[in-house]
Amino acid sequence: MFNRKQLARLIWPLIVEQFLAVAIGMADTVMVTSCGEAAVAGVSLVDSINVLLINIFSALATGGAILASQYIGRQDKEQANVAAKQLVLVTAGISVLVMAICLFANASLLHMVFGEAEADVMTNAETYFFWSALSYPFLALYNAGAALFRAMGNSRISMLTSLLMNVVNIGGNAILIFGFGMGVAGAATSTLVSRVISAVAIILLLCSPEHLLHLERPFSFKLDFGMLKKIAYIGIPNGLENGMFQLGKIMVLSMITGFGTAAIAANAVSNIIATFQVLPGMSVGMAVITVCSRCVGAGDYEAARYYTRKILKLVHILIIVFSVTTLVALPGIMHLYNLSDDAMTFTKQIIWYHGICCMLIWPEAFTLPNTLRAASDVKFCMILSIISMWVFRIAFSYIIAVRMGMGVLGVWIAMTIDWAVRAVLFIIRYRGKRWQHKSIA
Repeated sequence: MFNRKQLARLIWPLIVEQFLAVAIGMADTVMVTSCGEAAVAGVSLVDSINVLLINIFSALATGGAILASQYIGRQDKEQANVAAKQLVLVTAGISVLVMAICLFANASLLHMVFGEAEADVMTNAETYFFWSALSYPFLALYNAGAALFRAMGNSRISMLTSLLMNVVNIGGNAILIFGFGMGVAGAATSTLVSRVISAVAIILLLCSPEHLLHLERPFSFKLDFGMLKKIAYIGIPNGLENGMFQLGKIMVLSMITGFGTAAIAANAVSNIIATFQVLPGMSVGMAVITVCSRCVGAGDYEAARYYTRKILKLVHILIIVFSVTTLVALPGIMHLYNLSDDAMTFTKQIIWYHGICCMLIWPEAFTLPNTLRAASDVKFCMILSIISMWVFRIAFSYIIAVRMGMGVLGVWIAMTIDWAVRAVLFIIRYRGKRWQHKSIA
């Protein structure tokens, strides 16, 4: 179904896209550090909420993309396009609602979740949250469009659009932060502008009938509730899983705020650097969904298993390469950040620990379950992930970080315990056959 050349054409643009996004995200944070450690901490608090919402939008987009891919695997292009249109409609509606809620509850929401943060940190967070909320509908539409292009096997479009978004973002930061001295507000404004441009670009590209999946013209706003139900069957469990996962991270971050500004800043910087270590797994995981959804739509589960094994091996190799490279380059990377000595020490400990663990267990915990999701076995993934997150990530964070006094490093140790549990149980599920024959296309 996919030869080596087709897989390479799908996978490598995804890796480049994620690399550019993380690299420019790192540059974004470096620029914000010029405004002080409180600015870094404030932005990191809001980014934890942003990541929660981004993952919910991405989960919904993934639901639509899986359904469209299954229809493509069945050679039913008409229904695949119906799924694409309904995904865009429901994504737009939900994201506008989320934006309105976040704008209305700006300060109260931040104080409820991060009440222990220092006053200057909270001031920066409120400013960044306001501008971030305005960008949610555009971010959601971009995610929907990118997911649909990946479903077609055309990850080059999403890569180029992401490149455009990130170049605009970093250029806007340079102008607004350094040129106009707008600080955190400048960083947030450039993010908003970049997301508007990327959303408009990818939706316009989707309107072209030359693409396998495209939006009809003139565009109809009529809802197809039968198709929406199928999208929701995958998207809601996937969204709940991702949402609860990020909510757990926010709860853990609220513990970290009690450890002081140095711990918050170290956690923020560590999250960016650690993302490089698992970047190929995040990228190739998207390819697993595209490839295995096609196999499932065609009813070929042996092919799904074959590609899963093949891609998992690739993920392990790439994560080892990226992790070792990051650890070797860590001293140089650390010099980019204007951190205190305490924050610097915390960051080094976290990155070394994370690098070792992700080489060993990350692919089985996060890449493997994408095969199950591609087969519509989303309820199992949701239940396992939520239980593991609450029992191991959150409870153990409190035990190790707070009660045992290990601080911010203890939170990362609890996180990897969660990984190990997920990996074992996902392997057991995959080796069985209960996930097969759940296609809903």
